[in-house]
Amino acid sequence: MTADPVVIAADETVADAADRMAELGVSALPVADAQRRLLGLLRDDDLIVSEGRVHAPAFLNILGATIPWPGEMRHLEAELKKVAGATVGDLMDPSPAVVAPDSSLEDAATLMHERGVNHLPVVAADGTIVGVLARSDIVKFIARTT
Repeated sequence: MTADPVVIAADETVADAADRMAELGVSALPVADAQRRLLGLLRDDDLIVSEGRVHAPAFLNILGATIPWPGEMRHLEAELKKVAGATVGDLMDPSPAVVAPDSSLEDAATLMHERGVNHLPVVAADGTIVGVLARSDIVKFIARTT
């Protein structure tokens, strides 16, 4: 785990966030308020989506009616929001998977696998960020202990 990680504010620009991530060599930054309470997580994937093309939703044509495939419109709305996003708050995941400081490595690894994420903010009971656990941290631990 990276203890006491660098955090970014929700009102910072996307360009500033990209610069900070490149400068630090990280692929995710916790988004926090002035008291370091977690607001969300900004991933490099969020930045990439903001620069990419929006995919048109799939539609079904049934008896002359055009119906969007279930969930496609919500996905389109989320993509459009990210493409139009000007601030970190516009792009971040506002409800990332998190772990507590006393969570087991097994629980963290399981959560990463189930949610398909590479980073987990480590959050204290009061909501403050105490660290970030990355997949690479787990791999390093396995390498040291086997």
